[in-house]
Amino acid sequence: MKENLKSQISNLKFNEAGLIPAIVQDATSGQVLMLAWMNQESLRLTLEQGETWFWSRSRGELWHKGATSGNIQKVREIYYDCDGDTLLIRVDAAGPACHTGEMSCFFTKLE
Repeated sequence: MKENLKSQISNLKFNEAGLIPAIVQDATSGQVLMLAWMNQESLRLTLEQGETWFWSRSRGELWHKGATSGNIQKVREIYYDCDGDTLLIRVDAAGPACHTGEMSCFFTKLE
């Protein structure tokens, strides 16, 4: 891993559980697809493999997005915010991001 990248990662602010929120956005349309959580291991895997990996808080394990559904997310770019406590991952999505089959997890409007 490049020294600059190691330095940037060391500046990220993971919470007390060792997690950082990751907003996943379609790189072409700009649509927000989902929000998930990453730990240092899932971030490392994402950077190494070029596909999204997350930490499942409910299952307490790593998960590779699309491993069972086929809806892989190929990473184009990863940004972090000005506070270093949130990631934005821009992806090319092979299919829906949501487990319901919706393209985005944000499909219910609060009215």
